[in-house]
Amino acid sequence: MQTQETIYIIGDVHGQFKKLGKLLHEAHLVDEHLAWKGGNATLWLIGDLVDRGPESIAVLDLVMRLQAEAAQAGGQVGCLLGNHELLLLAAYRFGRRSTGLSSSFITRWRRNGGDRKDLARLTMQHLDWLAHLPAMALVGQQLLLHADAPLYLRYGRSVDEVNDSIRTILRKEDALDWEELLEEFARRGAFANGEIGKNFARRFLSVYNGQQLIHGHTPISTFTRRAAREITTPLIYSGDQCVNVDGGMYLGGPGFIYSLAPTLS
Repeated sequence: MQTQETIYIIGDVHGQFKKLGKLLHEAHLVDEHLAWKGGNATLWLIGDLVDRGPESIAVLDLVMRLQAEAAQAGGQVGCLLGNHELLLLAAYRFGRRSTGLSSSFITRWRRNGGDRKDLARLTMQHLDWLAHLPAMALVGQQLLLHADAPLYLRYGRSVDEVNDSIRTILRKEDALDWEELLEEFARRGAFANGEIGKNFARRFLSVYNGQQLIHGHTPISTFTRRAAREITTPLIYSGDQCVNVDGGMYLGGPGFIYSLAPTLS
């Protein structure tokens, strides 16, 4: 039997560069210079790297660099597409254009924590990397997705189909498709409504062949009514089918890394 490496998962960072660096260093995934030292470990970020915080571009640069460094060392750094990556891309792509369903894309982005200086600092490398982020990932039996929302079902009935469908939208200039995707991404709490939530989570997981889903998007403090600074562990709910890893870093939470224990294969 072969023991698989531990998988590390970090929730919504929202431009909190210093907190992210501290978490990675404490987990021995980076050294004091924030260079990758995790060897063949796997790290996933659940999306929403940007907005609301002071150093969104620095966070992007760090994650992009670690992704390359980890690959060279036999490890992996993955990141999902969150709604704030989508908002940032839409603000850059469409600016003040509106589809008529809401205000302009740039206004919507700024209303959700976007900072104008970040648009000016985006490079083509950033834009290309963001546009190719997967919306979902199946890691062992765990289904990783950013949002606790049903939107993924609209775009496909397999992980690959969802990712292909959303990447296709991001390649196109159809502002209405972007607007509809943003509207779908704004929903949350789909798996938390008692028995209804449990049943929906069960059906959702069966569609994508997962046994447990891991998401961010909705700060744990919203569920628990506790201060974000007290959140240091994930919230496991819906009959253990769902794991929320959004520690609310931008709300004052320290953040945390959720570790999936190694399994035998």
